[in-house]
Amino acid sequence: MLDHLLACLPEEACGLLGGRLGLPARCQAVLPVPNALHSPVRFRMDPAEQLKAFYWFEEHGLDLVAIFHSHPGGPGHPSATDLAEFAYPGTFYLIWSPGPPETGWQLNAFHLSAGAYCPYEIEYDLSSPSSAEG
Repeated sequence: MLDHLLACLPEEACGLLGGRLGLPARCQAVLPVPNALHSPVRFRMDPAEQLKAFYWFEEHGLDLVAIFHSHPGGPGHPSATDLAEFAYPGTFYLIWSPGPPETGWQLNAFHLSAGAYCPYEIEYDLSSPSSAEG
């Protein structure tokens, strides 16, 4: 995810995480999806690429675990637009945003519902690109 969001700067990056639902949910695959809006403040996944990612999850027996995107200029939580456009209840919502200079990018997870969000604790390891759980 981090490599993808850095490659997309200054635009928002986005993508999908596949794995196993449950508690804890476990991510087994990260599939970047192009931002069709090419915007630094909004994202919309390219529909054809998003569909290809869903088919890939299905072929590999994976659930949609999370949707991720970046906020290159902050904040580290869902925006009003994110809340209004969220369409996948039951999945986690991950947002990358710039942290303090000494720590670099930070990753925050949320559950979204009814126009509100609730932070969710996750564990992730940046040394292994496909290991994230929450």
